[in-house]
Amino acid sequence: MESDSSIEKRSVDETTKPHIATQDVDVAAELTAGKDFVLDPAEAARVRRKIDWHLMPLMCILYMMQFADKTTLGQSAVLGLLTSPKHHITQSQFNWLGTIFYLFFLGFEWPQNLALQYLPVGKWMSLNILIWAIALLCHAAATNFGGFFACRAFLGICEGAITPGFMIVTSMFYTRQEQTQRVGYWFLMNGAAIILLGLVAYGTLHINSTVLEAWQWLMIITGIITFVVAILFWFFFPDSPANAWFLTPEERVIAIERIKVNQAGVENKHFKVEQFVECLKDPKTWLFFFFSAISNVTNSLSNQRQLIVAGFGFNPLQTTLLGCVDGVVEIIVIFCTVTSATYWKNGRAYSAVLAYCVAILGSILVNTLPSSDRVGLLFSYWISVTSIAPFVVMLAWVGSTTAGHTKRLTTNAIVMIGYAVGNAAGPQYWEKKYQPRNHVPWLILSICWAVSALLLLATRFYLAWENARREREGPDTRYDDVYVTEKLPDGSLVDKKVDKAFLDLTDMQNRDYRYVL
Repeated sequence: MESDSSIEKRSVDETTKPHIATQDVDVAAELTAGKDFVLDPAEAARVRRKIDWHLMPLMCILYMMQFADKTTLGQSAVLGLLTSPKHHITQSQFNWLGTIFYLFFLGFEWPQNLALQYLPVGKWMSLNILIWAIALLCHAAATNFGGFFACRAFLGICEGAITPGFMIVTSMFYTRQEQTQRVGYWFLMNGAAIILLGLVAYGTLHINSTVLEAWQWLMIITGIITFVVAILFWFFFPDSPANAWFLTPEERVIAIERIKVNQAGVENKHFKVEQFVECLKDPKTWLFFFFSAISNVTNSLSNQRQLIVAGFGFNPLQTTLLGCVDGVVEIIVIFCTVTSATYWKNGRAYSAVLAYCVAILGSILVNTLPSSDRVGLLFSYWISVTSIAPFVVMLAWVGSTTAGHTKRLTTNAIVMIGYAVGNAAGPQYWEKKYQPRNHVPWLILSICWAVSALLLLATRFYLAWENARREREGPDTRYDDVYVTEKLPDGSLVDKKVDKAFLDLTDMQNRDYRYVL
């Protein structure tokens, strides 16, 4: 395949070293160009542990609060939001608030990803989560649909930076083998968020106040926690391994050399039009997009879960406490699925499809068990929670099958636009006329899960076919000897060789790139 990279444009003839402008290479090239570095496995493992200790706690806490905050609306439904005479909204308006969140998420997803390309990743996410916290606190002051509309709009705008930002950071610091588990670790905090939210909501039901209602206390408490997390994130979260505050200069080189096996580099702050166009032409981009859209039509369960459980015949107090079990189930399911996807050789798609099969079984049971069997319905609902795990596998799969920083950010944006489309459509089929058993919504869930499973298998087939085609092509030596010219303090110029992994090549330009399955 012919490449449009700037490297080839700078080659004059066979006797001239191929050169590339400094701005076109990955930021990692500045630390590694011209150096013959031998990576010590023991040192690499030590640095990885150090990265884990500094990144994972912050990422997990922030993702927990991010999910808790956006699902406060669903929790508020059983805390008086829909029945309060002071702050009354209808079931239809409640559903639209879920859709509004994702419509604004959709509208601002591309600008958010552009900001992630040009601005420091950690600082930009911190700013968004700070605005998010303020918007969440404002929910407590909302008195009508218009007020809630504005609050949900800002939450939707700000969330657009978090998951794509985490995807980029994970691919910056971890190898492709490590990424699935790390994405699983921060994503399973959604389950922890459900537990936290359930316990806080349970506590608000016991607050005796004539000024604020239980759902308002929920918004205030979660908003304050998120505000604190945003401040911590600003000061302690790194923007890339090239400038991570907790790594020494030597450890930064080790961190970068560790991820050289990804053949995807760290980051490049210059937008490359050719990578953007390649992303739009890449079939796997659209396979991931349609999977993201269709699989997230079913994500409306996160906002409806309290109403679903209440529909089985449980009172508000029971429903609130049982909601904590949702979180435990989600943590177990995500952990098991990402572990399987990590250690099952070439088994990412298969692990995800297996989770969907279990979810479809749960959906069928919810639709067929008698209404009198509320315990059976509850356990069937918990079985269906396994449907959350395949999306986690896909998020890591996107990052580990895409190279070229602009292409990777564009792919993330398209995937998250699909996520927003699915989530915007999801709340609309949970109509009041289907309650309490919601037979039609559960049928829609089953169909979406089945189609999503087929899309994952189709993606795996395409990537395996592409790998086989590249094997037949043989080694790609076009980028084995590429140099950047560096100006030394004394004014002299020196050529430094740049490793292929740090040339900011896309997965299509680099024919030695192999897709993980």
